[in-house]
Amino acid sequence: MKFQERVFSGMQPTGSLHLGNYLGAMLKWIDLQKTHECIYCVVDLHAITVWQDPAELRQAIRQVTAAYMAAGLDPKKSILFNQSQVSAHAELAWVFNCVARLGWLNRMTQFKEKAGKDRENASVGLYAYPNLMAADILAYRATHVPVGDDQKQHLELARDIAQKFNNDFAEPIREMGYEDGIFFPQPEPVITGPATRVMSLRDGTRKMSKSEPSDLSRINLTDDVDSIAKKIKKAKTDPEPLPGEVEGLEARPEAENLVGIYAALAGTSKPDVLSEFGGKQFSQFKPALAELCVEKLGPIADEARRLMNDPAEIDRVLANGSERARELATPILNEVKDVVGFIRG
Repeated sequence: MKFQERVFSGMQPTGSLHLGNYLGAMLKWIDLQKTHECIYCVVDLHAITVWQDPAELRQAIRQVTAAYMAAGLDPKKSILFNQSQVSAHAELAWVFNCVARLGWLNRMTQFKEKAGKDRENASVGLYAYPNLMAADILAYRATHVPVGDDQKQHLELARDIAQKFNNDFAEPIREMGYEDGIFFPQPEPVITGPATRVMSLRDGTRKMSKSEPSDLSRINLTDDVDSIAKKIKKAKTDPEPLPGEVEGLEARPEAENLVGIYAALAGTSKPDVLSEFGGKQFSQFKPALAELCVEKLGPIADEARRLMNDPAEIDRVLANGSERARELATPILNEVKDVVGFIRG
């Protein structure tokens, strides 16, 4: 069966979206909506795998939605919604809980990292959320998923679940008219760009993160001009000038990170950046990087703040997107129920 090309991705509403989210994912999202049918989700079901204050969660859902739109996601071109408004995600996740194998989840490195040594006190949701991620994707039969390097393992799990479901239920799937026995596609990762993995401004060996204690480690999409300039100025570097060739960035993680950020924001490549700044000190490079960050991110912050002043409009956008998402997901979920053997009313 040939599946219609469809893109799905999402981010959790926990903490402010930052430069790493923008360069690592959202620029590609914006580009994809020009050529593909795109579904972009605020994954609030994933957020509660660790406890969230309810009032803060509602606010965070709206903030992430505002950031999506301010960055350039068009709710008329793409489907933009929050996950909990479409019950197909949770329903299909339970089916996948029964398809996926325990050994598969035991190999998921992110659970080990997030749960740490106190795994016995981690929520079941944190352990099983890769199955929910698979449901997020396959509820729409998405064929392409923009993901960071840290999510590639979860996408592989989604592919394994899709294949096992197809194999386990091959006969009823064929009886429903799928002659090749393929009900779910094998979603492909979309990972491109010079800064797909943006690192901390305080430690070039660690990924830029919402959860990092120091706010100086990241540039938030809501930061004002002065904050952006301050964070670039204080970004960790080394004493050597920038090299003239990309090979010279090896073993210099902070230098490589800042050059990658500049290249991504400027829409160019690391070699091009080094051809301009090679041999110069960071005292010359940082002001240029700060100016570029302000130019690209300042308007996004301004628009996000404007949107947050009208929460009713954000809620309207989410409700409209949820309705459109349900129109796609409900027929697929109903067929899943038929395949599995449920009786539908």
